[in-house]
Amino acid sequence: MIRPALARPQGAERLRALVEHWLAYAKQPLFPGGFFWAANLPEFDSRPGPVRDMLAGQQRARRDRIAAELRHAVDDAGTSAGLDADLTAFQIDAVLTAANTAMRLGDDRAAAKVRHVVDSLLAPLAAPG
Repeated sequence: MIRPALARPQGAERLRALVEHWLAYAKQPLFPGGFFWAANLPEFDSRPGPVRDMLAGQQRARRDRIAAELRHAVDDAGTSAGLDADLTAFQIDAVLTAANTAMRLGDDRAAAKVRHVVDSLLAPLAAPG
């Protein structure tokens, strides 16, 4: 999922590519629960040990990658427009995780909802400052 998106320019374009690759993977998952990391973290989040640590590390890495792309998007826009990259990364990660569950439950609009949220979060960067 990450590698194909790395071909895109850093910032909003790469973030959108990451989201699209994530959605494609969640739609046609390799594992029954959808996106493996998102599906299994709730099972292990309260159980200390190496599986929990690995899943938590993957989640942190995913949020850090999203935040990094948001920071590049802010730099490209020339204004922060009040965007908190860490908070926004948290929000995007939460929406992606919710979409994984929604897709498993048959919500055919989950991907469109994710795109709408991401567009809304990035909109202040596109507005003239």
